[in-house]
Amino acid sequence: VGLRPGFKVVATDVCVPLSRLAECVVDTQRDIEKTGLLAPIVGHVGDGNFHVSVLVDMEDAAHVKRVDDFLHRLVRRGLAMEGTCTGEHGVGQMKRKYLPEEHDPGALAMMRSVKAALDPLGIMNPGKIL
Repeated sequence: VGLRPGFKVVATDVCVPLSRLAECVVDTQRDIEKTGLLAPIVGHVGDGNFHVSVLVDMEDAAHVKRVDDFLHRLVRRGLAMEGTCTGEHGVGQMKRKYLPEEHDPGALAMMRSVKAALDPLGIMNPGKIL
């Protein structure tokens, strides 16, 4: 990574209603500054979705913990603003644990059924749960 050689980029996102987008981005910027992370924010914000690319030193356990804590706060912030843990295509392993907070069991079962009907071989977004 050009900004910090030897660091790994952990890319994430949240999506919030447009009426809360500016607040969420500003709160996230403050969190990044307070935490002392290098984490550029980009997005296709017309739909309320923005991305954070956090640079992490995987050799430094304390730094990894700060990043993990930040990522957790980012998702919680998005959910608290009536948003979603991701505005992208599919939820992977890191955000899997947030789905029961965001959706009731019936909605999750319906989403799994739709995915299974459209992708019976599991070849679209392999490794993702939806």
